[in-house]
Amino acid sequence: MASSSASAIFFLSFLSLLFLFCSALPRDFSIVGYAPDDLKSEDRLIDLFESWLAKHKKSYESIEEKLHRFEVFKDNLKHIDETNKKISNYWLGLNEFADMSHEEFKAAYLGLKPDLSRRSEKLNCHEIFSYKDVMDLPKSVDWRKKGAVARVKNQGQCGSCWAFSTVAAVEGINKIVTGNLTTLSEQELIDCDKPFNSGCNGGLMDYAFSFIVSNGGIHAEKDYPYIMDEGLCEDKKDLGVVTISGYEDVPENHEESLLKALAHQPLSVAIEASGRDFQFYSGGVFDGHCGTDLDHGVAAVGYGSTKGLDYIIVKNSWGSKWGEKGYIRMKSKTGKPEGKCGLYKMASYPVKKK
Repeated sequence: MASSSASAIFFLSFLSLLFLFCSALPRDFSIVGYAPDDLKSEDRLIDLFESWLAKHKKSYESIEEKLHRFEVFKDNLKHIDETNKKISNYWLGLNEFADMSHEEFKAAYLGLKPDLSRRSEKLNCHEIFSYKDVMDLPKSVDWRKKGAVARVKNQGQCGSCWAFSTVAAVEGINKIVTGNLTTLSEQELIDCDKPFNSGCNGGLMDYAFSFIVSNGGIHAEKDYPYIMDEGLCEDKKDLGVVTISGYEDVPENHEESLLKALAHQPLSVAIEASGRDFQFYSGGVFDGHCGTDLDHGVAAVGYGSTKGLDYIIVKNSWGSKWGEKGYIRMKSKTGKPEGKCGLYKMASYPVKKK
């Protein structure tokens, strides 16, 4: 009995010391990747840069390039720090893009080519998810918890976001209808969906849905893996495919219709992701400045609320180290019909018959 009491006292003492130690750590470090003291001297900044290089396994071909990237890194760090001092609902952090200027980042990681005329051709397409009975919708939906969302992927420096957005939506509806979550091939769309889409030079999700229908389906990622570049279209007709029967567009600039559609399945959506805060988003409900000039294809996979803030859960294609393990929560109910960053301007979803 005495031994048990001694063990309990030791354990409680250990927890108290651990709490004091954790409390003494810089509050910002775990969130954004640096401590406040790191910004106070050039030597600390150099140490932080070297730690960042090691963490992300980065190297450069010359000392001149490394010095240039260090200057870019410092400028990005200044933006992150200044922004975090002003905002409260979301925060920015040092991620793998911290040595890229914002112009370099936009050129490498965006790639949507919106064509609103394509949508005007389908004026009768939105009846199923038009704004009706919105009060009956669930208060929150998360298709990840229902097994309808595959792992976060990384498009790399190829403007293929449109393909990742398309595939995420098709993976979702296929799981809902068949019960099977099959990870599908973005590379097949990049290589074969021509001429309306342009591989690593951008594209549109509606065109990609049409291609999947006319192609008789899309192959699994394991059978047609991603190479982060454009390749020749490969004939894999001897392998199985996932099919859809068509696609529909959600009414433009109509949040309630989008929420109703999203309650039924994951959606392909377009946003303006060219704001600098997007590059370094690390967590929280994003309500920062952005316009509505659509330049990035993503997938909406749920909605909910926290601390009085409503949000849409968005799956990105910049890898799992970006944002909240590859996701961003974007503020909804902003009072603007286009939504945050144009989220409601161009949403669509694949249809699959049982």
